[in-house]
Amino acid sequence: MEPTPHHLPDNDPQRELLHNEVHARPPARVRLPALVVYVAVFNDGVSRESEWEHLRQLPGQQDLLPEQLQGNFLRLRVPGYTLKWERHTEFTRYSLVQALPADAHLGSRDPELLSRIALPHDWLAGIPGRTFAAVKLVMLHGDLQHPQETLAQARTWLGEHTVVASLMGNNAHSMVVTDFLLRESGYERMLVVAPADTTETRAGRISQRLLEIETYRLIALRGLPVAKQLGSLLARSEQQLADITAQMENKSATDQDLLDALVSLAASVERATAEHAYRFSATQAYDALVGQRIAELREQPIHGTQTIGEFMQRRLSPAMATVAATAQRLTSLSERITRTSALLRTRVDIAGEEQNRQLLAKLTKGQELQLRLQSTVEGLSIAAISYYVISLVLYLGKAAKASGLPVHPEMLAGAMVPVVLWGVWRTTKRIHEKLHAEH
Repeated sequence: MEPTPHHLPDNDPQRELLHNEVHARPPARVRLPALVVYVAVFNDGVSRESEWEHLRQLPGQQDLLPEQLQGNFLRLRVPGYTLKWERHTEFTRYSLVQALPADAHLGSRDPELLSRIALPHDWLAGIPGRTFAAVKLVMLHGDLQHPQETLAQARTWLGEHTVVASLMGNNAHSMVVTDFLLRESGYERMLVVAPADTTETRAGRISQRLLEIETYRLIALRGLPVAKQLGSLLARSEQQLADITAQMENKSATDQDLLDALVSLAASVERATAEHAYRFSATQAYDALVGQRIAELREQPIHGTQTIGEFMQRRLSPAMATVAATAQRLTSLSERITRTSALLRTRVDIAGEEQNRQLLAKLTKGQELQLRLQSTVEGLSIAAISYYVISLVLYLGKAAKASGLPVHPEMLAGAMVPVVLWGVWRTTKRIHEKLHAEH
């Protein structure tokens, strides 16, 4: 045992949580022959407390504490069976592992299993949530030296349906057979045949991989109805965008009308993106998990039968391609709307600049007219000022004549006209020069 470390810095608050994450959901140890009953439900609107209350209804679990569910994983050992509870973001799954009834071994024909489940009556039906996956997985011993004979027995066990089957592992350590059919009971059936020396740990890993493949497959397919629903909306939106672009090109609508139509279209597309972007991303992530789990099976084909990987490639891949294409189509439409908005904004800016140029030209012309008018007014002002000054000179001459001075007022006023005009003009010019010098 290693000594307690004394020469490390203080732990980060999340160190143990992050370190133990890889151990958070260990696979069950399954002793063959075994019956695994698996139910997965969507937990939208289902609280952890309601799931805790339901788990407490199991025999001997009345003392179960809510804190025991905080890690999102719990394994309950009840006499005769083991129940595993796991809560995820979108769903919660329950896995029951119990001994296989004696009359359900390989060689029997479509054995009835529901009445043999060790759980209390109606306990499964009372699980809070909405079921999206339910599987009865039977794991038993069998001979893998003659795969075709074992496959024929497995087909009889499943009820003579068209099956998907493969040998798993590089050394063909087990065989999986299923028909992926949803029966009237609401369950699918899977059968795993393994040799007598199969360890409980290996059997647990096999069951976990198979059940996760089916779980992630079904959740990944949740994006398909959304993609189909968006098809008509995308078609209408693309046509509207094409019409708006054509109107911009032909200048058959005002900028305000185009802007209103474009804003309405952008709002519709952004709403669809906000509502469904997570679903499309989740579909992509779950599809990747399905591929990983299938790769971990390391399947080897059995002559004349599809493997699980081939089945998924043919049946799941088209649906995933549809979802991916719809997501890309939605993103592309949003980008095209953005580019069209930029074009319209550029058009509005150019029109605004042209209006500003015309307004500036009008202002320039008005200033020129104002300068001409000002010059005219200034000329009249010089004449008016000169007139008043000459009038003053005339009055002065008359006053001087009346006082006895030898002055002829009219002659004096006439003589002063050129001098006064020049003086007023010169004064006005100096004022203009001073104003220009200050600016």
